[in-house]
Amino acid sequence: MSFVPGLTLARQFHDEVVGPLLARRLPGLRYAAGLLDGGSELLGLDTPRSTDHDWGPRTQVFVGSAHDVAPVRAALDAELPARFLGWPTRYAGGPAARLGTVHADGDRHGVTVDELGAWWRDRLGADPRAGMAVADWLAAPTQRLAELTGGAVFHDGLDGALTAARAALAWYPDDVWRHVLASGWQRVAQAEHLAGRCAEVGDELGSRVVAAGLARDLMRLGLLLRRRWPPYAKWLGTVFATLPGAAPVVDGLAAALGPGDWAAREPGLVRALETVAGWTNDAALAPPVDPAARPFHDRPFLVLDAGRFVEALRAATTDPQLRGRPPVGAVDQYVDNVDVLTHPGRARRVAAAVVGPPGRA
Repeated sequence: MSFVPGLTLARQFHDEVVGPLLARRLPGLRYAAGLLDGGSELLGLDTPRSTDHDWGPRTQVFVGSAHDVAPVRAALDAELPARFLGWPTRYAGGPAARLGTVHADGDRHGVTVDELGAWWRDRLGADPRAGMAVADWLAAPTQRLAELTGGAVFHDGLDGALTAARAALAWYPDDVWRHVLASGWQRVAQAEHLAGRCAEVGDELGSRVVAAGLARDLMRLGLLLRRRWPPYAKWLGTVFATLPGAAPVVDGLAAALGPGDWAAREPGLVRALETVAGWTNDAALAPPVDPAARPFHDRPFLVLDAGRFVEALRAATTDPQLRGRPPVGAVDQYVDNVDVLTHPGRARRVAAAVVGPPGRA
């Protein structure tokens, strides 16, 4: 079996197997199909290594009525071939695994069937076709948004409903964007002076730990400023490095985390801070702020004084729901736990506890 990108394999699987099967068994069925449910292939980042788990010929089928789910599943269960292009379509493994072990034939196939609205509520906690309230946006982890707007739609026979829902998630409204960016800069403001202070007392390891946290926050900010949903940790650096103009930030952060004492590493962090600060001005979401670093009071290390960007972005925000909120931002800006962020109900409950319950603007 030769490797092909997972999205390419999935599209062929739908076009050559799933679509014709449904047309034959259930003529007149209105459905949509695509691949939006997670996996490196949704970001175009799968490799031959990916094929050892949760990978293979698969498709998601969406129907407009819950009454159509059972007959579609029955048709697929009865007639899907055992293999496609050499890859098994039926998998072994526990029910919690999406596909289980890809190199063993089993009794579960890689085609799911769901009513579209119910799937959106299960995957996101809200149906974007009804509109996304401020609280819905702030309760949605960016990794999930990257998945839902990545991937591909293979067929949209529900009057374009699947495509429309994805379009509604394309990007934040401007004031939500300002709020999330301000919250990202707030995190930087709270820590940017600590790398130098750790080094000053001889704690070079602690200094690197702080610098690593700043690197993560700056990379996420950079992606948000370039209108890219930040992925989770495995792909953060890979996706960030593809951004236009990312090289100075990549080089600067590598230097900030590299060998040498703080005097050797500080210029790299400063270069990264100033570059992302410049991107913030380029986004034109607030009046420009001087992006040059400056001393931290009378101490012998430099900072951006990132609170200046927080203040500018907050002052430019007009939505009353956001103007009165503290700059804590979206749920994955203050929660870093996979078992929360991958369960929409948990993420939404946490977000409601921090910023208030979801409600329509």
